[in-house]
Amino acid sequence: MEKWRLLIHQTHDAYTNMSIDEILLKNGTPTLRFYQWSPSAISIGYFQGIREEVNLKACKEEKIDVVRRITGGGAVYHDEKGDITYSIIAPIDFVPSNIQESYEYLCTGLIKGLHLLGVPACFSPINDIHINHKKISGSAQTRRYGHVLQHGTLLCSLNPDLMFRLLRITQEKIKDKYIKNVKERVTSLETIIGPIEKDKIIESLIIGFKKTLQIDFTHCELTPEELSSIPKIRKKYVQRKWNFKR
Repeated sequence: MEKWRLLIHQTHDAYTNMSIDEILLKNGTPTLRFYQWSPSAISIGYFQGIREEVNLKACKEEKIDVVRRITGGGAVYHDEKGDITYSIIAPIDFVPSNIQESYEYLCTGLIKGLHLLGVPACFSPINDIHINHKKISGSAQTRRYGHVLQHGTLLCSLNPDLMFRLLRITQEKIKDKYIKNVKERVTSLETIIGPIEKDKIIESLIIGFKKTLQIDFTHCELTPEELSSIPKIRKKYVQRKWNFKR
């Protein structure tokens, strides 16, 4: 069985979290990472316009960080109490060349982990996981340096009123998905199975990835070289030039 390293981090701010994922991608060591956010944050996809996707005034009032990812996808609210984020770094040939097939392949680990918790999760193209037709997880991806980075969120608990105040959800987006109320689009583990410790969730997800991807994991820490790279890479993510580039 192939062996990867496993990183279980607690909380970092948005700029540090995105710096670490970029460093891991450049390094290319096959890795599964779990992490959380403090303070709460919004991450936007690489190709998105920050003003079009984010209510910046509300974020300032609520002291919410906003950061641009190097991956595609849409804007995501990361609640410091209600969110677990994962990232996978793998060789490019580890995943199918077809983007949607690669999303589905890597998301099988999350789905299996949720099944172990008694949650009837299923994949929803292009890059989401649904429970009873409601989204509980979304992922984003980029392929660079001969490696693939896929990262995404899992909603453990949910504050929809705050989420949809911080994100600009247009009527056109709602119409396109035939949804009358944006709150009907999402759910959380707490809603489905009640309160559950994050450590237990992460433990189940690790087992899910191990079984579906046929990988054994070794608990590790960031290398000294990776740690020393964080301040330099983080400078990019805090800059207005990066976050407002579109």
